[in-house]
Amino acid sequence: MKNIFSSRIGIIITGAAIGTIAVLLQVTGNPPNMGICVACFERDIAGALGLHRAAVVQYLRPEIPAIVLGSFIISLIMKEYKPRAGSSTVIRFFLGVFAMIGALAFLGCPWRALLRLAGGDLNAVTALLGLVLGITGGVLFLNNGYSLGRSYDNRKSSGWIFPAFMLVLVLLNVFDVSFSEGGPIFSSTAGPGSMHASVWISLTAGLVFGVLAQRSRFCTMGSIRDIILARDFHLISGVAALLASATIGNLILRKFNPGFTSQPVAHSAHLWNFLGMALAGLAFALAGGCPGRQLILSGEGDADAGIFVLGMTTGAAISHNFSMAGKPDAVIDGLYTVGGIGPWGQIAVITGILFCLIVGFTMREKIRV
Repeated sequence: MKNIFSSRIGIIITGAAIGTIAVLLQVTGNPPNMGICVACFERDIAGALGLHRAAVVQYLRPEIPAIVLGSFIISLIMKEYKPRAGSSTVIRFFLGVFAMIGALAFLGCPWRALLRLAGGDLNAVTALLGLVLGITGGVLFLNNGYSLGRSYDNRKSSGWIFPAFMLVLVLLNVFDVSFSEGGPIFSSTAGPGSMHASVWISLTAGLVFGVLAQRSRFCTMGSIRDIILARDFHLISGVAALLASATIGNLILRKFNPGFTSQPVAHSAHLWNFLGMALAGLAFALAGGCPGRQLILSGEGDADAGIFVLGMTTGAAISHNFSMAGKPDAVIDGLYTVGGIGPWGQIAVITGILFCLIVGFTMREKIRV
């Protein structure tokens, strides 16, 4: 059967659908300019499980497990489910950790950067420039023999573990499970974590995201990589469609607010927006996909992608437990105060860039002439 989503029109439909549904998720309860954000939602899940105790960002977001389950189901149906693992597992885990540290320095993943821009948040421009720089650095390593090695086929049952874990998270949310009084599952009563669409709307949206992205191979990191490597504009057309549809949706709903200041869950510390996403982009390129793509791959049975996702979740816990995450701009005592990251966050971002550079230089195979 021909996969229409692999065509140019298919990737455009996918991007437009993601952008449109993301805006609708905002309208139905998700935070402004955060209809879907893989980094932010994995951070909220980490908080819900008690991995960090930042009270304003704790909620067992259904969209993330639903994306994995959507990919898992459609890959089984289309006979593209292929369990595999064993490609530099520990390195992938720490790439995930530092990717999250960089994303939370900016306060968003590539999808949210586009959604923030679609809502008029011009701080996203600086972040997207950093993302492009980081991915470009990763492409340079790829051109010079960088590789994390091959993965190996596994038994089919081994690929079920990660989707099964995601299903457990869904059930914990649906049945509102509490393990002890005042204990997990935690759920914010204020801040971004308290803002969410109904579980059924979120689950439906996540499943649609998972199915469409699996069929189309949608990937923000891959779109930039393909332009640099092969002047291939196929994937970027889907990214452009996401930005266009979300912008149109915000304009129609009068949610478009252009500017640098007073943007929802955002800060205007431009240097750290840039460097945070440069780190994230470099980590994504070295790992072989953006956060959304890693979720899709994990649903297809790729345990290495699952390890990257777990690394990002761990990175979220580390960021908040050790005061590394970005803080939004705020009005304090009547004065507008720029947020950003503190000294520990700055050290973590620089350390992450150095880590990625070391990985890029040391994981190169000899190119035979």
